[in-house]
Amino acid sequence: MRIGLLGAGRIGAVHAETIAGLPAVSGLVVHDTDTRTARALADKFGAEHAGDVDGLLGSGIDGLVVATPTGTHAEHIRAGVRAGLPIFCEKPVAGDIGETRDVLAEVTAAAVPLQVGFQRRFDAGYQTIRQAVRDGRLGRLHTLRACTSDPAPPPPEYLPGSGGIFRDCSVHDYDIVRWVTGREVTEVYATGAAGGGAFFAAADDVDTAASVLTLDDGTLAVCTATRYNGAGYDVRLEACGDAATLVAGLTDEAPLVSAEGAAWPAGTPARSFTERFHAAYVAELTAFTELVAGIRPSPCTGADALSAFLVAEAADRSRRSGRPVRVAEVAR
Repeated sequence: MRIGLLGAGRIGAVHAETIAGLPAVSGLVVHDTDTRTARALADKFGAEHAGDVDGLLGSGIDGLVVATPTGTHAEHIRAGVRAGLPIFCEKPVAGDIGETRDVLAEVTAAAVPLQVGFQRRFDAGYQTIRQAVRDGRLGRLHTLRACTSDPAPPPPEYLPGSGGIFRDCSVHDYDIVRWVTGREVTEVYATGAAGGGAFFAAADDVDTAASVLTLDDGTLAVCTATRYNGAGYDVRLEACGDAATLVAGLTDEAPLVSAEGAAWPAGTPARSFTERFHAAYVAELTAFTELVAGIRPSPCTGADALSAFLVAEAADRSRRSGRPVRVAEVAR
């Protein structure tokens, strides 16, 4: 099959390398508004270059991967819908709830398959926890602790269009909490601080955040996020039950140091999300080729993405108001 890739930036380059190496893919076509970068990326992986979006959509592709900036996702999904193509899109679907619903309505009306990029669903550790929860091996699940800690902040110019730390960063934790537990989040209480670069406050954002989620069965999840974790890239999930506890991300590459002097973890900490989740990205896009081939349903639907986005919206509203926010309140 032939896959079209919109976006040649950081995540676009990661996806280009992955797609080019997939056995099911016979051709890759790349477009970006930065023509020089797009051509260089296409040349690097023996792909074709398209001068514009219409040229890419008309190049005989079988599926479309959207890895462009957040503010362009909705228009590019709509373009894929008009072309009748299966679509993979990095989160979010759109920048606000209303447009997200409008886009998903168009996807549904056209009966076009859509997979949204929450790659943690394809990580072996998270998959193991999900299965353990379903098998009852943890007993009654009472607490989840999730963290997403970047080693360094993004460029200041990234922040105004990012949606803020809850929608850009913690939303991955919100999605994985839903996916692992099979439950819905009913209420969020969140706070944040901007003690780092002044550009966070200038963008009306925070660089460190915490949110407490109440699930519909009473389970509690605590999700923390920061842009300043100098020890390395740290993404983990602890699932605690009354019979056992499992942790995803507790490997030799975890950027942790024992205060008691234990020699473990002993590896080199991951420095980026692409390093930490390399295998998950490969599995994620392999799943997309299976979606394009019609041999599997979407492993992360637009409805899933909307549910996680609603939790992020509730978290942002909670931080600003200083009160717990019901997810149903923002879903109206």
